[in-house]
Amino acid sequence: MTHLPSYPTRRGFLLISGGSLLTLAGCTTLRGPSTPSVDGATDDTRAALPLVNALRARHGLSALGASGPTGRAAAEQAVRMAKANEMKHLIGFGDDFGDRMKRNSVALPAAENIASGQASVTEAVQAWIDSPKHLINMLGDYRAVGVAMARSPSTSRPYWAMVLSAQA
Repeated sequence: MTHLPSYPTRRGFLLISGGSLLTLAGCTTLRGPSTPSVDGATDDTRAALPLVNALRARHGLSALGASGPTGRAAAEQAVRMAKANEMKHLIGFGDDFGDRMKRNSVALPAAENIASGQASVTEAVQAWIDSPKHLINMLGDYRAVGVAMARSPSTSRPYWAMVLSAQA
């Protein structure tokens, strides 16, 4: 990936795994400044929760809570993308969203939003709100969310991941 800004792209697809519907979506924007990290990723769930819950409240939906499993899954995905320097849900041969959720004890159904380049959690959440496919995920029948960011070791580009789950 280059240091040049990328034009926004959006893609979403549905995966059927073990009878459960899993929703994935992605978007890109521009680079931003550095933030501290823990295990290669920052846990930005606390900062994202008020933004996501305000959105859900405007639509008459219940608030989400933070959970360890969704936070771990989001951190894992952010770190994976940062190390690969690619914004993708599936990285490498044999990668599987359902297996990743299971490995992190995320209850299904689950959804994942990804982004790259936003300077802050506020910008990342706003990019997801502005994207119809991401917005559908955030307004879904979920109870828990985790949001994390990791920086590429080679370019310092931020990679964001949000995981939503049916169970808190």
